[in-house]
Amino acid sequence: MGSYVTTLCKEITSTLSQLPQASPLKTLFFGGGTPSLLPPQYLSRIVDTLDQHCGFQCDAEISMEMDPGTFDKQTLKQFLGLGVNRVSLGVQSFNEDFLKACGRSHGLQDVYEALDIITGLNVSNWSLDLISSLPHQTLEHWEECLREAIGLSPAHVSVYDLQIEEGTKFGVWYKPGHHPLPDEDKSASFYRLASSLLREAGYEHYEISNYAKPGFQCRHNMVYWKNQPYYGFGLGATSYFNGKRFSRPRKLKGYADFVELCINQSSDNFSANEEYLSFYSNTVESVEDRVCDTIMLSLRLASGLNLNELSKNFGHELRVHICKSFLPFINSGHAVAVDSKFKTVPPDTFSTALSEQSASKVLKDVIFIRLTDPDGFLLSNEIISSLFTDLPIK
Repeated sequence: MGSYVTTLCKEITSTLSQLPQASPLKTLFFGGGTPSLLPPQYLSRIVDTLDQHCGFQCDAEISMEMDPGTFDKQTLKQFLGLGVNRVSLGVQSFNEDFLKACGRSHGLQDVYEALDIITGLNVSNWSLDLISSLPHQTLEHWEECLREAIGLSPAHVSVYDLQIEEGTKFGVWYKPGHHPLPDEDKSASFYRLASSLLREAGYEHYEISNYAKPGFQCRHNMVYWKNQPYYGFGLGATSYFNGKRFSRPRKLKGYADFVELCINQSSDNFSANEEYLSFYSNTVESVEDRVCDTIMLSLRLASGLNLNELSKNFGHELRVHICKSFLPFINSGHAVAVDSKFKTVPPDTFSTALSEQSASKVLKDVIFIRLTDPDGFLLSNEIISSLFTDLPIK
């Protein structure tokens, strides 16, 4: 761990020292794996390195993903002392059998011990992750899990559908939609139930998989969903900066070599370093890439796609085209148009506006198009795919 953190801090130093003036960080997120296994003295080195080169805003959100059974009270207390002020706990389920079924290393006792530690240290901004569509899971099981989560009153809840990937043990054991995994209709029922119960309990369904009490949205993840720039450091990490997306090597040896080359080339000039970085990136995004990213990420949010921003960045003609592409989904109730007074535009009014010569003028008053909850969110992949196919930008 010490060697890896040394390499990581070298990458941070090499990258940030090349920038004319790095702005103080608004958010910091320790994720990707199990950061809670990292001893506090190593976390301190990372935080100190970032503080030295760019600093933190006074109200910076500093999140850490933590798994039950990987930390004790003293460790979390030290993390909090280093600035961590938001904890994301990977609970996944409140059922012992389902924890085993999804391959978690922790048990139910670990879950409740972790929760006692978090609440005992008065951490107010904490989140828990849950997984639905597990093998043999029923709607009754899922409701019990959701009600247990609500009873614990976390500030934030993330709900994910089990994803089966080829090449993994799950990919060998199970096939999506086949017993003992639920079929597509049952998975949709799980999603609808989570949306209903959590919203009834006062949680805002602000993103397709995320719910928060007012004021407790994950500020860091909002950066991704709003397609804003961010630094990423470490093995396999990605960054989005100056219109470019960079990804680091996923193997330790490759990552260490990558960092050394960054250090060596940064002493010569930044362009050489960028040339090396581009080997691991998609280089500069095309206009089509940027449009697609904007649409895909915006529609994950309850607020939806900001048409004023779309016009500003890509032109008014695209705004009108996108509105026309959305018409079938607005008519079917899977999407809604919202005006400048944040009122829903009736489908017939929206349709009439599109068919008239005054469409451009009328549609200027439509500020957002968002997916409905839960039906629009459930159909999001199909809707986004349809919009991409119909894009006039090639």
